[in-house]
Amino acid sequence: MEVAHLIGGGAPLLGEPPPIELGNTAYAVRGRPKDGLQTVEHLATWLRDMRPRLAIPLTDADLQGVTDPDLRLARELRDVIRALAAATVNGQDLAPDTVATLNRHAGQAPRWSELRTTPEPHTTVCTAGRPVTAALAALAEDAVALFAGPARHKMCACHGPGCVLYFLRDAPRREWCSAGCGNRARAARHYAKARGKGEDSP
Repeated sequence: MEVAHLIGGGAPLLGEPPPIELGNTAYAVRGRPKDGLQTVEHLATWLRDMRPRLAIPLTDADLQGVTDPDLRLARELRDVIRALAAATVNGQDLAPDTVATLNRHAGQAPRWSELRTTPEPHTTVCTAGRPVTAALAALAEDAVALFAGPARHKMCACHGPGCVLYFLRDAPRREWCSAGCGNRARAARHYAKARGKGEDSP
């Protein structure tokens, strides 16, 4: 598996917090559900594309070593994040078993920061476990912080036709995960309005 040449699974990256990006690897095209994490290669690609935004640094060798158990962990974590996002958006209590699963993921691998002195003093993140497992555990920790903190009040489900993505509202009137969904929603409203006028004509 050549990391530089991995082809994405098609999961959108919208600049949302990393846990939301992971949740959004379950998405829809024209209302049809799609899975951006069908294979180990899809997960490796997603981790490669998210690498600058992950708490745990991942090397090409780490990505080449992504395994089926990593994929199962990522998909379970993704499903937990989506369940928590749906409950949050709908004003429901968070299910205890879902919360327990998220907490289990967050506890997978300890990590710590160490001081490095060359080429100049800087911090590097270290882990006692496999880096991919630690990266997924760090994503789970980020999700814990997200759903426990004030940002959860900004959680929204996209209102675009057939869209199943989540986002954090950064503007009071924002209704869509992306400009593309907003354009499709406006076009659908325009079409419905025009069609309604046509049907009213004698």
